[in-house]
Amino acid sequence: MNIEEYRKYCLTKPGATESIPFPGLPDVLVFKVKEKMFTATDINTFASISIKCVPETIDELRAKYPAMQEPSYFSKKHWSRVVMDGTIPDEVLYDWLDVSYNLVVAKLPRKIRDELDSIE
Repeated sequence: MNIEEYRKYCLTKPGATESIPFPGLPDVLVFKVKEKMFTATDINTFASISIKCVPETIDELRAKYPAMQEPSYFSKKHWSRVVMDGTIPDEVLYDWLDVSYNLVVAKLPRKIRDELDSIE
C-alpha cells in the first residue's frame, strides 16, 4: 500500500474527511468521520499509520505482527502505530482500517450512524 492507495481507501468510507488539523504538526494527515479521527499518517514519509484497535485483541496482534507497535501519541489500549515496512499484506491493512473506522462509527450517536448508513 502506498500513501495514495491509503488516502483513496480512507475517503471511500461514508462521511470520511481528510485534514491537517494540528498546527504544530503540519505533515500529519488525519482522516475523520464526523470529526472523530480513525487514522493518521505523516504525508511526507508514510513511514507508519495510526489506527484504532479493539482493546481485547491489540496485544495478540502486536505479538503476531512486529510492525504493529505501541503508538507514540495515542492511548496504547486503543491505538496502534503500524510501520509501513511491507511486512503486513495490504488486505490486512485494509481490514485494520475498516476496524478503526467501524470502532469510531460505533461510538457516534444513533442518528448520525443512520445518516452514514444512508450514504453507502
